[in-house]
Parts: sequence; C-alpha cells; structure tokens
Amino acid sequence: MKNILSYILSIIFYFFYGFLLILFHVIQWVGFNLGKYRGHKITVDLMNGTLTYLLYVLGTRIQFVSKYPIPQNVPLIIVSNHQSMHDICPIAFFLRKYHPKFVSKIELGKGIPSVSYNLRHGGSVLIDRKDARQSLTALKEFGQYIEKNNYAAVIFPEGTRSKDGAPKRFSENGLKMLTKFAPSAYIIPVTINNCWKLNKQGAFPLGIGEKITFEFHQAIEAKSLTFENLFQKVKTTIKNSVV
Repeated sequence: MKNILSYILSIIFYFFYGFLLILFHVIQWVGFNLGKYRGHKITVDLMNGTLTYLLYVLGTRIQFVSKYPIPQNVPLIIVSNHQSMHDICPIAFFLRKYHPKFVSKIELGKGIPSVSYNLRHGGSVLIDRKDARQSLTALKEFGQYIEKNNYAAVIFPEGTRSKDGAPKRFSENGLKMLTKFAPSAYIIPVTINNCWKLNKQGAFPLGIGEKITFEFHQAIEAKSLTFENLFQKVKTTIKNSVV
C-alpha cells in the first residue's frame, strides 16, 4: 500500500514541482527586470519557501536544528554535506535573511527553469570542474563578493550528492579559496540527515513519510584557526552528526 501511495504522491509532487519551476521562472524574470537585486530576491525567497513546503505533499517532515546564534552583519560560509537536490531549497529558505548564494557546477547554469535563472542572476557562482583556472578565478571573485556584501556562501565540499547518506570525501579547495578572499567570514557547518531517502529508489517514485533534519552547528571564525585545523574541524563536525 505504501508503495502504491508513493507512486501517486510522486506524480502529484512532480506535477506541481514542474509547474512551479516554470511559473517562478517568469516571476523571477519580472522581479529582476523591475526590481533588480531586491525584486529578484523577493521572488527567489518565495520560490524556495514554496518548493520547501511542497515536500509536505510527500508526507515529509522537515526539522531545522539551530542551537547556536548565527553571526550578524558578517560574511558567512555555510559548509554542508549533500544528499539530494531537495536539500537546497530548505537551506536557502531558512537562511533567506542572510542572502544565501551557492557554489554550483557550471552545467546547472542553463536548461533548468527557475534554477538556472537564479544561479545566473542571483549572485551564485558557477564553476567548471574541468577548468581549474576558471574555477579558481570564479571562487576568488565570489569570495570577494561575499566579503563585500556580508552575504552567505553555501558550499557542498563533497561535490556531488550522497545516494545512501554516507558522507563522501570532502574537497578542501573551494572552502580554502572562500576563506582566503572572505577573511572576515564565519564558517557554519551544517549536517543534513535523511534527505537521501527521498531518492532511495531513484528519481521516481520518491520516498514518502521521511523526516529530514538540517542541523546548524556553532559558527567558527575563519581566521581563528589555520586552514588545515579549520577544515578538519568543519569536516569532523559535519560527519560526526550524520546518522
């Protein structure tokens, strides 16, 4: 019975998911062209909130655990494990007052309604993992942008989603560049649990009735540690909380 229900709810979810991506693509375009950054951000916040709540169609329960204060008026670097494409909107919506921008692969910059438009126009950075020079230059400029505006950068150091929840190898290059060019930033490790279960059978049908948690750990001032110690502390904090 649960398997049949998962097929039915997945069809409903994907219908509205596709419709909302197309709808918000148009809304983003209007917001950006009429209101520039502010107008675009309002529409993106609304989109992220709507797509987050859409997960409840699947019986998903989402819990944000944030026991520590998030520093204000400073650049932030959010470092998280990555389990599904569905863990991005909740993070962005939860952090919306901090203007979250994502480190993303260049392939996502075109072809996906709403997502590609937001990545190209919302201040995120697109890196070509096959071109080291492009990646380093883009991350340098992104770090400077975050530093100047006191925005939040979100990076997934695994580089790709974990299909079974087990953390993959963390790459240090992206975080190293961001801390170098956003020296006053605070690092916030984030641990995501159970989001991978939405896709445990692949893209279809989706998992139903899952409880997903986003645990925001204590912020670490980037310049308070050497990069090697900082990276090790962030990695250990995230991985030790993965269920």
